[in-house]
Amino acid sequence: MPLEIACDESGSEGEKLIGGQTDVFAHAGVRLSAGEAGDCLVELRRRIRSPAVEYKANHLLRTKHRRVLEWFLGPRGPVQGCAHVYLVDKKLLLENELRALLGGDVPPSGELLAAFNDVLRTRNRRDPAAGSFFAMVGDTPGLRARVAGLRDAKVLDPLVPAILRAVERWSEDGEPVFLVHDEQPSLKGERLAEIESSPGLAGVKFVDSRTDPRVQVADFLVGVARRIAEDELKGNGDAVLTGLLAPYIDSASLWR
Repeated sequence: MPLEIACDESGSEGEKLIGGQTDVFAHAGVRLSAGEAGDCLVELRRRIRSPAVEYKANHLLRTKHRRVLEWFLGPRGPVQGCAHVYLVDKKLLLENELRALLGGDVPPSGELLAAFNDVLRTRNRRDPAAGSFFAMVGDTPGLRARVAGLRDAKVLDPLVPAILRAVERWSEDGEPVFLVHDEQPSLKGERLAEIESSPGLAGVKFVDSRTDPRVQVADFLVGVARRIAEDELKGNGDAVLTGLLAPYIDSASLWR
């Protein structure tokens, strides 16, 4: 039997890496049985005591539930040793792609990064956004061809690379992995085919998170991880929470 891993993401905004709602993308994988995940959810409800029908990560992030959050992430918590989180600093991802495109150490400005993000997201190559980017960096046929290649490859959306990394991470010991993932309408066609052809993957099933307690636990973990990481990125991180999150962070994360 393959190893079943429940997954969810937080902060996914497709290829929009600048000017969106979130600065960090996070993807979590959890290795729990349905029974273990159900017990975790029961204990969270017992500790949080909210009348809400559906519990989400924001319940754990409330100040009054700080002790519950520390328990959830801590060494005696339900996900210690059986979960990992892949983080992506969206701005850093965009900066890396721009440096690779232009060569050398390019100190990108916010305006240049925004124009670069626009030119890779637009499907109309005559769009004014494309003109603004090439006006900033120089307009040559070679550069336009390289930008077109990046646009066609959809290099900015971190979701597929995160899922591929989850497969790689959990199949390191040679055991095939079956992913149970929260529904993702954007994963179809070539993108889904790329995931399904990943070495080590036995299969993937997309579910409504409300129907699978394992995915619900992954939703809790990924939501709190993204918020903790964003606070750290903005310079107002919580040392205790950052320390509790550290054991979960995938070594392949694109993180400063």
